[in-house]
Formats: sequence, C-alpha cells, structure tokens
Amino acid sequence: MAARAAVLRSREAPFRIEDVTLAGPGPGEALIQVAGTGFCHTDLLPRTDRLGIALPLIAGHEGAGTVLATGPGVHDVSPGSHVVMSFDSCGGCRACLAARPAGCATFFPRNLSGHRPDGTGAARDAAGGEVSASWFGQSSFATHAVVPVRALVPVPATLPLDLLGPLGCGFQTGAGAIFNSLGVRAGSSVVVAGAGAVGLAAVMAARAVGATAVIAVDIVPLRRKLAEELGATHALDGRSDTLTQEILEITGGADHAVDTTGLPALITSLVRGLHSEGSCGLVGVQQGDLTVDPLLLASGRTLKGIIEGDAVPRLFVPRLIDLWQQGMFPFDRLIRRYPLDEIDRAEQDVASGEVVKAVLIPS
Repeated sequence: MAARAAVLRSREAPFRIEDVTLAGPGPGEALIQVAGTGFCHTDLLPRTDRLGIALPLIAGHEGAGTVLATGPGVHDVSPGSHVVMSFDSCGGCRACLAARPAGCATFFPRNLSGHRPDGTGAARDAAGGEVSASWFGQSSFATHAVVPVRALVPVPATLPLDLLGPLGCGFQTGAGAIFNSLGVRAGSSVVVAGAGAVGLAAVMAARAVGATAVIAVDIVPLRRKLAEELGATHALDGRSDTLTQEILEITGGADHAVDTTGLPALITSLVRGLHSEGSCGLVGVQQGDLTVDPLLLASGRTLKGIIEGDAVPRLFVPRLIDLWQQGMFPFDRLIRRYPLDEIDRAEQDVASGEVVKAVLIPS
C-alpha cells in the first residue's frame, strides 16, 4: 500500500514528509485510511535516547480513520467501518485477561519500540530502506496505517472522525486516571498538576463525576484560566513556594491528585497536600528520581503509576463520546487542526504550550 508519512530520521532534525510502502494487513490486522491523528507529548520520546527507539520511524498514536481492508481472522470491523485507534496489547496475558490491557506483559515492545514484538512492522521508503511503522501499533502520522484489530474502537459514522483520535490516548489517559485508576467519586476533592491535554481531560472528568473541589495547577496563566472554564473550581500557580499549604487550605487534605508533569518537586508537594489516606496518580514520563518521606505513606497515602488511564478502550472511548455529546467532556475545545505537511509547526506549538492538542489531517 502506497502512503505518505511524516518520517523522523534524526533526533534533532525536522520530520520529513515521504512516500512509503506499507505491507497489507496480516492476520488480526486492518488497513486504515487516517482521517486525523493527534500529536501527543509521547510522540516526542523518539527525539530522546532514553528508550533507545530506532530511527527512522513513523510516530503517531492518536489516530482515527476508516477501515479499507482487513486481514485473515478479522470479524468485528469491515471495510467502511469508522474507528479510533488506541494502544496495542496481546490479549492473552494475565493483565489483558483481567481487563487491564495497559498492563500487558508486552506493552512496551508492542507500543514503544516502533515494531511488533517479533521485530516486524516496517514500511519501506522510496529507496527500499526500512522505516519503523508500528509505533503504538499504528504509526498514524501518515495517510494510512496497518493496525491490530484489538487496538481499534468502532465509532458511529455520524461523528466528526478527524477529531476523535486523541480519545484513544491522551484524553483517555487523563479521564481514565479519574474514573478508573483513582476511582474518584462525587463530593471528593481532586488536584491536577499540569493543564495540558491529559491534565485538562482529568479536570473535565473530575467535574463530570461530581468532584466538589477540582484544583488545577500550572505555571501558565492562560492554561489555568482554561482549566477554570472547563470545570476547575480553583487554579494555582505551579511555581508557588506555598503550593502544599494552598491545597490544604482549600481541601483540608485532598482525596486525590493526578500529576502529568513528571516533576519530582511538584509531585512531592501534591503528596504532602493529600489527606492521610489520599491517593496520587503519576502519569507520563518522570523527570528524575522521586524521593518521598516514608512517614507520608505510613498513614495510608498511595502513589500509583498510571498508563493509558487503566482503560479498556472499546468500553472507555464510547463512554467519553457519550459524555462529550452530553456537553460534559468538551474535548473538541482543546483541538487545533494542522495539515500533515505542517507537522513541524504543530510540534513546535505543542512543545511551547501554545496549543493543547494538535490534530494532523493527512491530505
């Protein structure tokens, strides 16, 4: 299958729009024509050497599109189906069988290597060279993608397909942290650090579930204002030397906190702002070692790592769509569209914080 894709060939250089050739869908896979794909901060990981991700690579893991063809053994989607693409999982390990696919025993090789676990999953460039094309099982910075069917979420054809891709990762992660990972209930208090796509999804979800105190923490005044528009009852400056005290004054000790920044000092402030049995969820890539006073944990406080909001995408993405249609999860307010050819501008706008969620539209 001929496709156009944004290929990352150097950790320092811009993406290059290139013609590539994809293999057809194999057993349990589908060929997707991409309608839109979100640019997530995780798509910046290949620019670092922390995970040893091999280049060249087609990134992108928040895609949505239309099924063009299916491989052997696929029965739950067919050509013409509209789908959101989410993360890959094996479907058969202990975590997957317990409806925890983000805890899949092969999550990292399936999603963060650029290849399938068996090392396949490459496209070919114009010179015949290999290009990794299985980032999070999809590599959707392209006009087309070959995706495991278990990573697909069928959605109604009446919805604006180009907007839905971020529901499969960033918005799923933030909202899932509230609904699934931490089990936030009506009447509770929640602190969310970082008012980016994941953090604002957590804010909207906390408001939707009925939390009575929803505190957004960010260093950017416009982000704090946006958080308040989306449901935060309070917005605090993340650079404040008295952040913990401010949280305690508002809540008397928060029930829950979600950190999306990965900053150890900020996480420590959140943990200190919890009540004695409060919980703090950690989302994203940590920016250093975290040291916590064991006395803070001895009374019952909980620290929990969160991947993909502990969601089962085929159940959770439709739930978010329902909330959006009810006006309770207005994720579309966070999106700005860019042509795929303008991926470098989208990357700059996301990295600078000018845009909460860039969505690339292949042409």
